[in-house]
Amino acid sequence: MRSRALSHIRICDFTGQLAGAGASRFLAAFGAEVIRIEDPVQRGRWDILRGNPPFVDARRGIDLGGAFNNHNVEKLGITLNLRSERGKQLLRELVARSDVVAENFAFGVLARWGFSYEELARIRPDIVYVSNCGFGHSGPYREYKTWGPIVQALSGLTFSSGLPAEPPAGWGYSYMDHTGAYLMAIAILMALVHRNRSGEGQWVDMSCTEAGATLNGPAQLDWSVNGRPLRRPGMPHSNRSQWPELAPHGIYASRGDDCWIAIACRDERDWQAFSRVVALPFCEEPRFATLAARVAAQDALDAEIAVWTRARENGAAARALQAAGVPAAAVQRPEERIDRDPNTAAWGLWPTVQHSAIGSLRVDGLPVHLSETDWSIERGAPCLGEHNERVFGGLLGLSSSEIASLREEGVI
Repeated sequence: MRSRALSHIRICDFTGQLAGAGASRFLAAFGAEVIRIEDPVQRGRWDILRGNPPFVDARRGIDLGGAFNNHNVEKLGITLNLRSERGKQLLRELVARSDVVAENFAFGVLARWGFSYEELARIRPDIVYVSNCGFGHSGPYREYKTWGPIVQALSGLTFSSGLPAEPPAGWGYSYMDHTGAYLMAIAILMALVHRNRSGEGQWVDMSCTEAGATLNGPAQLDWSVNGRPLRRPGMPHSNRSQWPELAPHGIYASRGDDCWIAIACRDERDWQAFSRVVALPFCEEPRFATLAARVAAQDALDAEIAVWTRARENGAAARALQAAGVPAAAVQRPEERIDRDPNTAAWGLWPTVQHSAIGSLRVDGLPVHLSETDWSIERGAPCLGEHNERVFGGLLGLSSSEIASLREEGVI
């Protein structure tokens, strides 16, 4: 059954990639009618993920890109040529019937097309317009264009990641695309709550880089209050906990090729339990007797622990520590997390959807369940222009012949 939590909300959606598409994806899973608008001339290439790998099999094509299909489940898809006046008029009619206009183009793109917030508000006074770009729509950097890894570097996140005496490690994937999408979804919901209470729409201007900067709170506080730079002897060490100080706290190699285990001791009780499981002489040495001593000697402590973990299978070692009350877990590879983890299966984290071109495939679910209005993901992402008849005919009331004419004229 489709979730009904947001079934009263319609979103006119220009979002792409994940920083934007991930936001409307979240809301679509809770029942919002998300109408994704794409360009028929560029064959949907506003979103560079459309038609790009990974693919589920040997087939290739504009509708078969795995990342695009994952990020756009439960949405409707239409094509609309906004270079034409008729296309712009159809967009005005769609905006008039929508609650939200969402986009994550670079600064000013929608305004240059003639759809600034002021114009959108003239079409529908209570519209909620949410824009999400690298630096927002104000300030000296607003015209710069960004990408997830660039956002992470500029926000300071990349600087905080790595090992002592090594260069910043980066994040390996577009972390701020995911986080930016979540914050954008929250922003849309907050603006809708305000509209429900006041009847007033508004423009929500979001900067992904500033969103990333807010995630550096402890490091920023340490600098501003204590004058301590993040990069100093022994810092940063992304495997260790500084706030609060914990030791041991890290990732340790285990038996096998590229196999690892995470272990953390929160307090003396955990340390004593850890020592009983490991049962090696180093656990009784005075140099590791207190938290302060272990923090001061973490390199030596990690080396001793690694001797124990390297001789053991990571799952078995984790289970032994867990049974003693020590936080520990095997570092899971994708196959282990997706296909072999019983909790993941029970949660339903990777539901199967039906895609009109691909068929059955698994996609990301949502990391939350609501007892009364839970999410539902059953329909795959739209093929290019798949729902033109449904939207232009059913919603805007155009006849089949009018829709056919629009297609012949290149409007849709």
